[in-house]
Amino acid sequence: MEKLLDMAKKAADQAEVYSADNISNSVSFQDAKLYNIETNFLSGVSLRIIKDGRLGFAYTRNLIDRQELLNNALRSLEGGVEAPYELPATTGIKKIDTYDPTSKTITSSELVEEAKRICGVVESKTTGEIMAVAFADRDSLRILNSKGTDVNRQSSIAGTYGSIIFPGSGSGIGRIHQSKRFDRMPDVLINEMSSLFGKGRKTVEPKGGRMKVLFMPDSMITLLWRITSGLSGRSIYENISPIADKMGQRIFSPKLTITDDPLNDNYPLARAFDDEGVFCKQLTLIDQGVLKSFYYDLKYAKKLGVASTGHGYRSGPWGGDPITTKPGPFPAHLFIKSGSATLAKLISMMDRGIIVEGALGAHSGNIPNGDFSVGVSPGLYVENGEIVGQVKDAMVAGNIYETLTNVVELGDTLYPSFGGAWVPPLLCDGVSVTTKN
Repeated sequence: MEKLLDMAKKAADQAEVYSADNISNSVSFQDAKLYNIETNFLSGVSLRIIKDGRLGFAYTRNLIDRQELLNNALRSLEGGVEAPYELPATTGIKKIDTYDPTSKTITSSELVEEAKRICGVVESKTTGEIMAVAFADRDSLRILNSKGTDVNRQSSIAGTYGSIIFPGSGSGIGRIHQSKRFDRMPDVLINEMSSLFGKGRKTVEPKGGRMKVLFMPDSMITLLWRITSGLSGRSIYENISPIADKMGQRIFSPKLTITDDPLNDNYPLARAFDDEGVFCKQLTLIDQGVLKSFYYDLKYAKKLGVASTGHGYRSGPWGGDPITTKPGPFPAHLFIKSGSATLAKLISMMDRGIIVEGALGAHSGNIPNGDFSVGVSPGLYVENGEIVGQVKDAMVAGNIYETLTNVVELGDTLYPSFGGAWVPPLLCDGVSVTTKN
């Protein structure tokens, strides 16, 4: 990598070498039977150069011919992509705990046994099509640039996923458990999943209208996608964020506090630096409903005359291969502050409403503007604080800048969710629900 950087420094004004490795082991069960065992190893090197204010980019899976890689990056300068920013000079990064050495010794047999155990526990509690996954991943990353930055990290993430599918629907109730080391899915998650599935076996056809809606973690993509869009430096620059001029104003309920905290190593995939080598820090985006910050990578920070907040990542909400992807702004460690209510308490607070376990068509609606219109799949209908049954062919619609001003309460437990976020169940009032009736 050092030799490649030296070559690139002679050919360009600025240069960055990015090297990453990933080892992934996973097993999956379908209908409570072993379906697949998979091991993947992915590695590569990418080169980013800046010359005369233009960006060059190239990558390879095997660094055999450095000159060819550099030539490819130089040729890509002809695309005329602007790069008005300076690469960072990063030294003395904060030491955080991102890697558990036991992750290296996890075997496929152990993953199979845990996924099998989850299926067995669920089978003892209810009947349905049971899915289970167990996985263990290890990553390593190193970034060098022409400004003297030389940073690296190791990380591990392992976890389990279980789901129970409603007959004939293709949708079900699922829960995921993640940590830095591989361990058993907590019983509380299995029990929660089984209980909700059991209460939703009966199909009901309630009337639509405005009512309470409980967004569960698997459906929070509906809200998070639009929240992150509004807070992005890219959206500010492109003049598509409806909250660009709302700094210091209350835009959501006082019950809602949202931070991005990559340094919190109580959770997996913590980071001390982003994919551009910029220092990471805790950033409060929304404080008790008040807009406090936007987030930026190097490119959009320069365009807007501010400093990068350390949010330049090579994979966005949908993941992707960081070797082949150029950095862009994204909050990869989003946290919504939990409330004080248990899930049972949240349900008891619903006189009439829908529990949205999953959302279909999260892309529907004007995302930058905050509009959403999603199918509920699955959804559970609640009356007088009790789950009555599963509701089919229902839709939930609105705008987050209205919906999130009507937050009734948040759950007391954080769950992993869309784009690396950790969120509690979120109960809102006055949400528009359309049903067959």
